[in-house]
Amino acid sequence: MPSSQLDSPWETLPAPPTEKPVILRVTGSAESKLRRGHPWLYAEQIRSESRPGKPGDLAVVFDRKRTFLAIGLYDPLSPTRLRVLRARRSGPVDQALFDERFAAAIDRRAPLLETQTDAYRMVHGESDELPGFIADRYGDSAVVKLYSHAWVPWLSAALRALTASQPLQRIVLRLSRQLSEQPGALAGLHDGQLLLGELPTGPLTYLENGLRFEVDLIRGQKTGAFLDQRDNRARIEQLSRGKSVLNVFSYTGGFSLYAARGGARSVTSVDQSGPALAASQRNFALNMSDPDVAAAQHQIREGDAFAVMRDLAQQGQTFDVVIVDPPAFARRRSQVEGALHAYGRLAGLALSLLKPAGQLLLASCTKPVDAETFRATVCAAAVQAGRPLRDIAATGHALDHPTDFAESAYLKGLFATA
Repeated sequence: MPSSQLDSPWETLPAPPTEKPVILRVTGSAESKLRRGHPWLYAEQIRSESRPGKPGDLAVVFDRKRTFLAIGLYDPLSPTRLRVLRARRSGPVDQALFDERFAAAIDRRAPLLETQTDAYRMVHGESDELPGFIADRYGDSAVVKLYSHAWVPWLSAALRALTASQPLQRIVLRLSRQLSEQPGALAGLHDGQLLLGELPTGPLTYLENGLRFEVDLIRGQKTGAFLDQRDNRARIEQLSRGKSVLNVFSYTGGFSLYAARGGARSVTSVDQSGPALAASQRNFALNMSDPDVAAAQHQIREGDAFAVMRDLAQQGQTFDVVIVDPPAFARRRSQVEGALHAYGRLAGLALSLLKPAGQLLLASCTKPVDAETFRATVCAAAVQAGRPLRDIAATGHALDHPTDFAESAYLKGLFATA
């Protein structure tokens, strides 16, 4: 399959399977979860299969009384064997179903169109009843990210539904690490593939709450940007007038730019990626028509966040606002202890750089760490540092990252004074 634009309308993509669905018998506990609407079925929960299934085959679950429980997409390459599309009530899995689901997901984000924003998550997987499928919009472009090989034969139907609900000039495909490591079942698809349109000759940009940002759809982290922190960035803007601001793990400077527009007199962006810091400089340049952005002194520091924060503290530097938004520290529960230790260290370092009565934002996107444990860890570290937190406000997911499915909740933010 070519890496450039596919022929209209995605005729070279694999077709949905035509075989009869795989019939699954599952454990009693799995039956109970499916009745409650859980969208996943794990390999160890399956007692028997009517035949070996291929990625993307439909699979139907019946209970011990032969009553329909669920139908979804089967993936023998993943511990999550089934991603449920219909539960409790049977019905076809066809183009009409995808059209309905994508239209509902897009309509759910309609309020964002009133906020000078053209970048947001259009489809949030399980919470939009499309498990394993993510779609983010950046202006007239979109990035589709797949988390299961089961979507490969259904990608054409999904893209038709997406473009019917949201006119787009280009679509880029991104793949989870698990999919990229098993290319044999991808039918020639690859990470960063252009599925629709052409890439522009210059940088792509998008608008978020009136601020302009550039984005790399093919090589950028996640789908190009961290759209999930939009609301927290807006909150930082409201705290920054006349303040000195430190943004650690700054990536391309989202929090930094919001702080500048909010009237921060100085902003320091810290990241270990030189290219990300260069992008943050370009993002500032894109918004120099705003007088507050133009007036803010923006400095960059390249290096390991922990080391840079220690150096700044040893130099006696302090800030009115400190933002710490690290990447995920754990993917499995066995890694949670190490993640909590890292959050405690970061909280202590951040407080060593925070002026008295300063404002702290510490965020976590580590899914296995729940909100209460995260808060307790940060608060304990603050007490140990002699800077107990007060006026604590916890934040979570924005409108376009709904958490209808409990396991989809991952983002946690703590705003506090110390």
